Amino acid sequence: MSADEIRGTTHGTAPVPLSVLDLVTVGAGSTAGDALRTSVALARSAEARGFHRYWVAEHHSMPGVASSSPAVILAHLAAHTDRIRLGSGGVMLPNHAPLVIAEQFGTLEAMAPGRIDLGLGRAPGTDGATAAALRRTDLPDQGADDFPEQLAELTRFLDDDFPDGHPYRRIHAIPGPVQATAPGGVQSPHRPPVWLLGSSGFSARLAGLLGLPFAFAHHFSAQNTIPALDLYRQTFRPSAVLAEPYALIGVSTLATDDAREAVRQTRATALNMLRLRMGRPGLFPDPAEAEKHEFSPMEEEFITSWTANIVHGTADEVRSGLDDLHKRTGADELMLLSHAHRGELRLRSYELIADAYGLPTA
Repeated sequence: MSADEIRGTTHGTAPVPLSVLDLVTVGAGSTAGDALRTSVALARSAEARGFHRYWVAEHHSMPGVASSSPAVILAHLAAHTDRIRLGSGGVMLPNHAPLVIAEQFGTLEAMAPGRIDLGLGRAPGTDGATAAALRRTDLPDQGADDFPEQLAELTRFLDDDFPDGHPYRRIHAIPGPVQATAPGGVQSPHRPPVWLLGSSGFSARLAGLLGLPFAFAHHFSAQNTIPALDLYRQTFRPSAVLAEPYALIGVSTLATDDAREAVRQTRATALNMLRLRMGRPGLFPDPAEAEKHEFSPMEEEFITSWTANIVHGTADEVRSGLDDLHKRTGADELMLLSHAHRGELRLRSYELIADAYGLPTA
């Protein structure tokens, strides 16, 4: 993995590269098709404006999130973009057989050579019952406990280097490296770089010990950000992949032309999360619905806490908040999640942020 593949080459006046995290939000009154069309428009806009990478995240059984199949969405986005890096933020590895993920991302790499990232998490991306259905087990946490072994197996498939005597030695993930060694074979020298994702210390430590890049979910675990990044840097061992630590953080952001509208939108975002935490996920609510909702004191406390971790306001206010967050965390990259009821609001948010940092005009 080259330094340019990790860091990017242009980020205007931003302190570090800026990237996009997409949950393919489905707002009340719209459809999954609408959300996916917004994702295409957003990926094309992000590419034109100089954002470094564009990731989609695996979630299940959530009506307001249409990203249950990252590989399928990434293939679609690859067909509509030319340069921006595309990846998973992330694929929840315990939900899948490692060979299947190696095949899916080998196929994506063949479609978009040198542009694919494979970000991996160990959480289910859903509730316990759905996780059990995905993993075909009554012990939905079992896969998470085996994550290091699953990761090692996946890496072996990606590199096609199981040792002699291993039961999988004669199995190959295709498309993959075996094609380069076949008679007349020609294969891209790249294979998707692996990132570890996390919201606590487990993946931070594992990424450090393996010398892999690390992505931390600041957007829903802000209290753990600095401890996890410190742990990652302290445990980092140089590897064939990285000579020094590289950490990005996912950040909830919303820039609007009117600061008051940003407040309205973020309260709707918090209501969406409140319902999810209460086991009642639904389509993403609009601000009017949030304004009509009668919050209990405990719910209002949650809303206040959740919105405090969303960098929101005018473009200048968002830029100031992101600059401050970078100073506090020392993150090497900021991956921005603009979660809003309407697709045009999400598009506008990234445009305003790009303008604030002097990123290339579309």
